[in-house]
Amino acid sequence: MPHVLVLNASYEPLGVVSMRRALILVLNHKAVSLEDSEVTLHSATSALPAPSVVRLTRFVRVPFCGPVPLTRRALFARDHGRCVYCGAAATSVDHVIPRSRGGQHRWDNVVAACRRCNHTKADRHLTELGWRMKRPPAPPSGLAWRIIGTGIKDPRWRPYLEPYGGGDQLRAPQWGEYEHHDHTEQPGHTVPLGRAHGAHPAPVRRGEQPEPLSA
Repeated sequence: MPHVLVLNASYEPLGVVSMRRALILVLNHKAVSLEDSEVTLHSATSALPAPSVVRLTRFVRVPFCGPVPLTRRALFARDHGRCVYCGAAATSVDHVIPRSRGGQHRWDNVVAACRRCNHTKADRHLTELGWRMKRPPAPPSGLAWRIIGTGIKDPRWRPYLEPYGGGDQLRAPQWGEYEHHDHTEQPGHTVPLGRAHGAHPAPVRRGEQPEPLSA
């Protein structure tokens, strides 16, 4: 199922929802479509282009967000999916200072690594191996990481995310091509309108109840 970027009324990125959930927001005039995808949705009487980016018509106040959660997807996004030691495709997570030697599981001590480097490094310090990193690991920052950290990509989102951080990640080659995630619809195909299974809830005001997915 394609995903849709949801922006606040102020254009700040809020999150990602399912295509059908985004369309329901648009049809109920709770959001407007800023970018269309290559998928067309059909009902019994009409055909509508599925949105790729929507903006809420009312501002949603978001509670203070803490640091970006340290997940495997977010870590690989920060390190461009490459081993920080040799530049090969990353397949594992490594602690720069091994946990067995007091290293902590946090952004400034965790990096993406290939299996070979991870195995070779084992529980040793970089100085023991004579290895160096181009730059020390650091926690990512910026509202765009609400989206980048999910690992979901769509090049149509890039202009809306770049002002909010993650510039290097958004300029990476993988953001230059449209990638499908967990769905079977291909560009140009049509799918019927209906309730989405496993759709993410849309942002709501504090104290309000999320709206049902059906219109």
